[in-house]
Amino acid sequence: MDDLDWVQWPAMLVTVLAAWLIGSRAPRRRVWGFICFILSNILWVIWGYQSQAYALIVLQFCLCAMNLRGFKKNAGSATGQ
Repeated sequence: MDDLDWVQWPAMLVTVLAAWLIGSRAPRRRVWGFICFILSNILWVIWGYQSQAYALIVLQFCLCAMNLRGFKKNAGSATGQ
């Protein structure tokens, strides 16, 4: 097992948690969902780099851009704006 091979498991768990939070009707939970997704993007990039999974890394950058957009759109409603 490679040094950072274990990173895939927390990345998977954070991704599942994020998907669950995104499905919430509460804006604050959705914001936390996007934060979790961004954290999972970082974890997947770390794992993808050490595994030389370059398509996965590109995918995570694209998904992170979408997650940042979702965070921005939901952050205003979570604070009551």
